[in-house]
Amino acid sequence: MKQSVIFFDIDGTLLDSKKELPASTKEAVFKLKGLGHVVAIATGRAPFMFEDLREELDIETFVSYNGQYVVLNGEVLYTNPLNTTSLEKLTETALINNHPVVFMDHEDMKANVPDHAYINESIGTLKINRTPTHDPHYYKGRDLFQTLLFCTEGEEKQYERDFNDFDFIRWHPLAVDVLPKGGSKAKGIERIAEKLGIPPERQYAFGDALNDMEMLTTVENSVAMGNAEEKVKKAAKYVTKSVDDNGIFHGLKMVGLL
Repeated sequence: MKQSVIFFDIDGTLLDSKKELPASTKEAVFKLKGLGHVVAIATGRAPFMFEDLREELDIETFVSYNGQYVVLNGEVLYTNPLNTTSLEKLTETALINNHPVVFMDHEDMKANVPDHAYINESIGTLKINRTPTHDPHYYKGRDLFQTLLFCTEGEEKQYERDFNDFDFIRWHPLAVDVLPKGGSKAKGIERIAEKLGIPPERQYAFGDALNDMEMLTTVENSVAMGNAEEKVKKAAKYVTKSVDDNGIFHGLKMVGLL
């Protein structure tokens, strides 16, 4: 069998609704590896937010921050940091609007305010046992790959209008990812597949959320989870069962990888 590369989103794809890894998913990942395939992660999360999962699944290749920080076999392959000048302006605007922000690089995350209910509630849903500490100047003198903007639905519209250097993707009713314009999981996947020399027909991607849309429309063999929103399902070539119903295992069988 020729080698394929399979990219998995984390939340709602590898991890179920309780943020747990189904036994069938773990078994499927190791079967894929045993068959000689490359198994990778493609997530909006920061690298430090899924170390345990990488360890459990023995995965050293990943696209993190929705494509802005890409690692192949433990080595950094590509980075795409946020424009610092624009980020400083965005932070100033957010402060006036009482919208907190969290700055993120490859190692840590820092909030520009000491404490805020929006931050605690949305980051709490990730169940990562880590909260951002306070450092309003963390963006100075370092590369940041993503910033979180905390505001209610619809309030991000003014930022979309005023900040052309960034894309804004909502992942929680109170939180939005701020990414470099045009950055996406699809771009990170492209770099890994190119470096590995694996052609499009042997590239696979599994996802469930809005930040997976570009990946699902770009990767030739794309699979949306049964728990995905309708428009995400429409973006994919295949739709598998829900993550809570052994969706990964079922999807890999469906596309003929297992």
